[in-house]
Amino acid sequence: QVQLVESGGGPVQAGGSLRLSCEASRTTFSGSTFDVKNNAVGWSRQAPGKQRLMVGIISGPGHTNYADAVKGRFTIFRDNRKNIVYLQMNNLTAEDTAIYYCFAYTEPVSWGQGTQVTVSS
Repeated sequence: QVQLVESGGGPVQAGGSLRLSCEASRTTFSGSTFDVKNNAVGWSRQAPGKQRLMVGIISGPGHTNYADAVKGRFTIFRDNRKNIVYLQMNNLTAEDTAIYYCFAYTEPVSWGQGTQVTVSS
């Protein structure tokens, strides 16, 4: 597993934007190298009283996939030099209010601690 640290959450008004960051450690807990450019890293979210759902993911080669609920509004990209994966969120609505978690497809899957996003209408 690898350490993932999210940041960038907070309150925002409907229609606004936020950018979340997920910084990955360069080494796994077992001492192997971890680079976001070689691993699939994604974002999920959990609204109050609801299940955690996938938001989107970026593969090692850089391909992205998004949940239908965020397509066209959210973008995942990364900075390989900084080992950070970003989630750019635009045109936010109250339905986007949730705790956002970064994850990486290590064995087992690694999760960050989450960052709260609260959208007020």
